[in-house]
Amino acid sequence: MKKSMIIVAGGSGTRMGAEIPKQFIELNGKPILMHTLENLHAMDKTKQLILVLPVSQFSVWDELKKKHGFLLEHELAEGGETRFLSVKNGLAKVVDSDLVGVHDGVRPFPSKTMVDACFAAASSGGAAIPTIPIVQSLRKLNQGISEAVDRNNYCAVQTPQCFQTSVLKKAFGSALNTDYSDDATVVEAAGQKILLIDGNDENIKITTPIDLELAQLIFTRRINTD
Repeated sequence: MKKSMIIVAGGSGTRMGAEIPKQFIELNGKPILMHTLENLHAMDKTKQLILVLPVSQFSVWDELKKKHGFLLEHELAEGGETRFLSVKNGLAKVVDSDLVGVHDGVRPFPSKTMVDACFAAASSGGAAIPTIPIVQSLRKLNQGISEAVDRNNYCAVQTPQCFQTSVLKKAFGSALNTDYSDDATVVEAAGQKILLIDGNDENIKITTPIDLELAQLIFTRRINTD
């Protein structure tokens, strides 16, 4: 089955305290976004890669590709004002794929085992997302009052979120608003059941300086174990 992956990278770097968008911050001498694309390509070299960036960052990306000799084939799509609109623009470039995943550009360490499992579950069930258990205690806030809740009833969601292409396109085409928090929520609102598969702990989203330090540790460990 032919697969596509939409990589969404529209961050500003505010929480990182950086002067450049977080996806362009270097990890081991290369922008985080390049690590993400290379990792996804290495898993399946036939997969279509679609990178969604704000149009104002297209020229920056071109300069970074030249600087780092980045030749990996991918298509560019223009980011929108919301994640929904960004993914919708990327989805428009998916023409003949059976399955499509949507991944955060600042998650450079998804495992092949997890991505393959997510696509397989989507192939059989329509839609699948990777999740990991919550390890912290949780409290629910309601008008200034908090109450403890059972963390076993919750899980943390990762990406890539994977779908049958027809399912994702139908959901995005019929959505009534654009303020969904993630892609699975759009599909669920259209009546599609979401399957859960095991995520991987290394698949962190790099948004803060501490995340960047942890990413360097993960990168170093991967290099040493390869």
